[in-house]
Amino acid sequence: MSAIYIHIPFCKQACHYCDFHFSTSMGKKEAMVQSLMKEMLLRKNELQEEHVETIYFGGGTPSVLDIGEINQLADAVYTNYRVIQNPEITLEANPDDLFRNRIVELAKSRINRLSIGVQSFFDEDLKLMNRAHNALEAEESIKDASQYFKNISIDLIYGIPGMTNARWKQNIEKALSFNIPHISSYALTVEPKTALAHFIEKGVVQNVDDEVAQVHFHILSDTLADAGYTCYEISNFGRPGYFSKNNTAYWQQKTYLGIGPSAHSYDGQRRGWNIRSNPKYLRAIAKGELPMEVEVLSKTDRYNEYVMTGLRTIWGVSLEKIRGHYGDVYSQYITQQAEKHIHNHLLYWDGDTLLATRKGKFLVDGIASDLFMVNLS
Repeated sequence: MSAIYIHIPFCKQACHYCDFHFSTSMGKKEAMVQSLMKEMLLRKNELQEEHVETIYFGGGTPSVLDIGEINQLADAVYTNYRVIQNPEITLEANPDDLFRNRIVELAKSRINRLSIGVQSFFDEDLKLMNRAHNALEAEESIKDASQYFKNISIDLIYGIPGMTNARWKQNIEKALSFNIPHISSYALTVEPKTALAHFIEKGVVQNVDDEVAQVHFHILSDTLADAGYTCYEISNFGRPGYFSKNNTAYWQQKTYLGIGPSAHSYDGQRRGWNIRSNPKYLRAIAKGELPMEVEVLSKTDRYNEYVMTGLRTIWGVSLEKIRGHYGDVYSQYITQQAEKHIHNHLLYWDGDTLLATRKGKFLVDGIASDLFMVNLS
């Protein structure tokens, strides 16, 4: 099975923490939609051996598209690729775009899952991050969407400067009050050249604190576990039957196709990424060219990616799979490298599967890098 990701590179305004590719100018939106469809046509042969299980509209802010544009893009996927019956089709949406009439339109389209970018239910947090919506709009969008969509996810951010444990707990409890089946939650990170990085450098905003973020993560994990959610990936929590198929495809290293500027693709052997520029992307597609760079992954690259993604999930890293796909040298290496992290109660073996402990989960990216192999083909 495969996944298709469609990057919509437009936002109403720039969030202070965001380093994703987008433009706040909507002048080329119609041209971009046409180019996205043309890229699908140019790449229609790439997934002919597989069925598409999930379609994901990400960004940027896909909810800035009108319903006609969303339908055009969804139809183009069906025209060019083999799609399973009842695929998961997700649209990322901001609360300020989800007024009732728009929700009704979306419910009548192919979209069957909404991912709502709430981030916080407190206005002071939203203002600090320069979000386009307010707390009331966040609450109202979830209430209205829940009347038409069964499969809803929301995003929340923790580790925000000035966010106390009490306020973070209130955020989680507010989210749980809507009885939604999926929550994605991320620690606020300071990316270079963002407005947030500038504000911190100038002393306008206090820096993020990793220790605070770690406490927030454990509050989140424990509270959601008690409420019946499974942390199936470090940043993703779902009730049974509601794990994101799109997210799972990435973490289980399934094939996926990325359409649009800055979108990434993966076929199991190669990784590709489109140019991170709307004008250059539009010009290339207009000429029938794919503005993509491709990297062929070595066996060591593939092993390292498996370790990095596997440790973040409930499925862990299988020693049997490493032995079968990469060889005894790799299985012996990870066994040896994992010993000190097991001793420090950060990792543990469940049969032949290596998993992160509760203590290790928040530190898992650093732990994974210590298990990476270098200098082998």
